[in-house]
Amino acid sequence: MLPDTQTTSSGTSVSETHITHTRDQLGLAEVYWRDRQVWLEAQGYMLRPRYHPNWVPSWKDKSNPDLFRIEDSRTLGKGDRVIDATRISDGQMVMLKRISTQAHPFEVEITKYFSTEPLSSHPRNHSVPLIDVLRVPDEDDTVILVMPLLHRYETPRFLTVGECVEFFRQIFEGLQFMHQCHVAHRDCMNLNIMMDPKPLFPDMYHPISVRMKKDLSGTAKHYTRTAHPVKYYFIDFGISRKYSPDNPHPLEPPIRGGDKTVPEFQRSHQPRDPFPTDIYYLGNLIREDFLEKTIGVEFMAPLVADMMQADPSKRPTIDEVVQRFEDIRRSLRWWKLRSRLIEKRELGYLITFRSVKHYIRTVAYVLTLKSAVPTPRTWPSYI
Repeated sequence: MLPDTQTTSSGTSVSETHITHTRDQLGLAEVYWRDRQVWLEAQGYMLRPRYHPNWVPSWKDKSNPDLFRIEDSRTLGKGDRVIDATRISDGQMVMLKRISTQAHPFEVEITKYFSTEPLSSHPRNHSVPLIDVLRVPDEDDTVILVMPLLHRYETPRFLTVGECVEFFRQIFEGLQFMHQCHVAHRDCMNLNIMMDPKPLFPDMYHPISVRMKKDLSGTAKHYTRTAHPVKYYFIDFGISRKYSPDNPHPLEPPIRGGDKTVPEFQRSHQPRDPFPTDIYYLGNLIREDFLEKTIGVEFMAPLVADMMQADPSKRPTIDEVVQRFEDIRRSLRWWKLRSRLIEKRELGYLITFRSVKHYIRTVAYVLTLKSAVPTPRTWPSYI
């Protein structure tokens, strides 16, 4: 998972546009982590040099430094709930998430539930793996969850229809598994679905400036999803709930997640079944991020329309969604799956350039027997 920053086309995060002279001082969001760096190191997790207690800006004695190329100039931005770190034992990049157990009493429990056998190794489990739970000294209601560093699911961009089909399959499969375990996510919008970046980024990337190498010396190298298939994950169980198997249709007061468009929450405060709301969230994700922005996956429109019906009782269950999607997938011919996903905003010259690249790449994938629907053969292990 990543800090709440966005990136520009050059790989510079929005937080990096702060006035230059503020970079040599830690913001309030960063002080919390600086003050716990020594303790975190003793637990086996190393923060970047900027957050060491005696940090001095590396550019302090330089005239006209290029701060966009200096690693310790990268700030966290406004959020202080998450920070990147490195696991000392093996160098794995991880994310630390600060949790208030009073504000989010079920997040640790549900995250741990999906990361405990027999669920943790189940191939249909797409919940973020939990590496460790750290109890913060002298903070009775605060714990830190240690999870793998994940990447926004949509970047690098999807190149083929088959890559999109695999993404749809995994998120439907993951939500089905969650619902069969009697857990409603309640906030499964686009920001809360991420992917394992390691297959795509052989040398990884800087955790703040995600398009750049870890040392900021240039753009991070990445492969395509077809060449190196990835696994997608649901994150953030802050407002999720686990219910009794004897209560298949629980009623909960409306609680607004990141997607504010849920019809049943617009003009009513009546308790609602959260499971159909999860269906709406995934339908709206596909509508906003694919149907409205790209050309090539129009075959998803009827299913998405049903998933987004204003009356929650008319929406399909996740089992019905999975079955209908499987029927759709089987109807797609190989040439459709290998066809290029076209962005609606593409300009004429870009269409030509990308089409030529796509043709050459596709010939190579066919010759090397790369699947048109890139499903990972094995799931990653983080423990």
